[in-house]
Amino acid sequence: MIIHYAPFPILTTLLMCCVGGLVMILCIPGERKDLIRMVSAIASGLTMVLSTWLFFAYDKTQGGFQFAEKFDWVPSMGITYFNAVDGFSVPMLLLTGIVFFTAVLTSWELEHRVKEFFAMVFLLVTGVFGLFMSMDLFFIFVWFDVSLFPMYLLIAVWGSTRKEYGAMKLTLYLLAGSALILPAIIYLVTVSGLGTFDVIALMTEGSFTPSQQRFAFLLLYIGFGILAGVWPFHTWSPVGHVAAPTSVSMIHAGVLMKIGAFGILRVGMFLCPEGWQYWAHLMAVLAVTGIVYGVFVGLSQTDLKYVIGYSSVSHMGIVGLGLATVTVDGLNGAVFQMFAHGLMTALFFSAVGYIYDRTHTKEIADLGGLSKTMPMATGYFVFAALTGIGVPCLASFWAELTVFIASFQKYPLYGTLAVGALVVSALFMLRVVQQTCFGPGKERWANLSDISPGLGIPRIILVSVIVLFGLFPSLMFDVIQTASIPLIHGLP
Repeated sequence: MIIHYAPFPILTTLLMCCVGGLVMILCIPGERKDLIRMVSAIASGLTMVLSTWLFFAYDKTQGGFQFAEKFDWVPSMGITYFNAVDGFSVPMLLLTGIVFFTAVLTSWELEHRVKEFFAMVFLLVTGVFGLFMSMDLFFIFVWFDVSLFPMYLLIAVWGSTRKEYGAMKLTLYLLAGSALILPAIIYLVTVSGLGTFDVIALMTEGSFTPSQQRFAFLLLYIGFGILAGVWPFHTWSPVGHVAAPTSVSMIHAGVLMKIGAFGILRVGMFLCPEGWQYWAHLMAVLAVTGIVYGVFVGLSQTDLKYVIGYSSVSHMGIVGLGLATVTVDGLNGAVFQMFAHGLMTALFFSAVGYIYDRTHTKEIADLGGLSKTMPMATGYFVFAALTGIGVPCLASFWAELTVFIASFQKYPLYGTLAVGALVVSALFMLRVVQQTCFGPGKERWANLSDISPGLGIPRIILVSVIVLFGLFPSLMFDVIQTASIPLIHGLP
């Protein structure tokens, strides 16, 4: 396993942008709202700049783990502070940086408990960044829980639509997942006999039997899969989406759900490759069920956020199907789908959030003709919908195409069902667009204000990145395959 150590701790610097921003926010008096917003924008902007630099600085010819930093944390227990990135984690850091910055800008008009809100957001994103770059199982678990803790308060305090119920349901489900992940980690560390939590050491030196891998992988798959919205453990997700405020929904669907899929990949597949292959068919069944279920339940929804929530369940099923193929193309498509879906849902929720803030309703039947009074807001909404249904030259098209090709080759029936569900998804999403944005305008929406240039900045960033990777998908595929090819070729 190739590891390239960094002369400068760039990954820790990225993490410290979040921690430093959090500390500064906590030190600013609560009534200085403009200063809090400015500090939040600068700190989150730095994370986007650094994560973008990391993505393009990653050496695709060398591959392996790069920008590594490592030192002993608790030597007696084999715990190390070990950060590194590969072709799987670099896209996730880029996604997190972009969604984080755009979510902060989207919250610019927030007035209620601004200090506490941004502090919770920074704490959440610190955990996300930490998990994506960590290569030590102890820290992976710690960062996982750090990223989950603020969600309850962010939804219960600043949310809407049964917010206490949504916050509690989300928290209980995710804590249940955490309760499965911890014993799986302890089990793997114990049976390895190496006395270390180092992922690479466990992967290369650990000798886990097939039965041990099957047991541990199942725990990890369910534990992390709950956060990834794997059917039937997905029910917390649409409820959480609806209850969360706009920027939290962006982070929740954009990056938090990706932690679940990434955890399955980084921990489950890296350490239990035989367990992954053994349970692959079950993964495919649950993934396809989630794809079809999300589409058809979404058809019956009357709330815009519920439509996007069930769409997310369906799209995360595409990620699961790609992972279940146990092929290079499937992995490439799954990771690309995680990235593309994160951008798409962030744009979707930002557009819907703006519409809700002006109309105070998310009911599709109450809307209509909004393109006449809010052309920019509805334009972003339509663009997100087109991205979601996989229109060519947008990022999600390449991700879904790659996964479907791989699934057709490995599971022809499941591939057919997934593509059929995608067609239905396109039809119902276009119906939602037609009912919300077009048709005769309603008198009560005649004087709504459109998105201002300042509030348009985060939406323009998301649109630009979606188009960039839609037109030049090799920018993403070339990075991902530096990790997917060695992983698949190293399978027993």
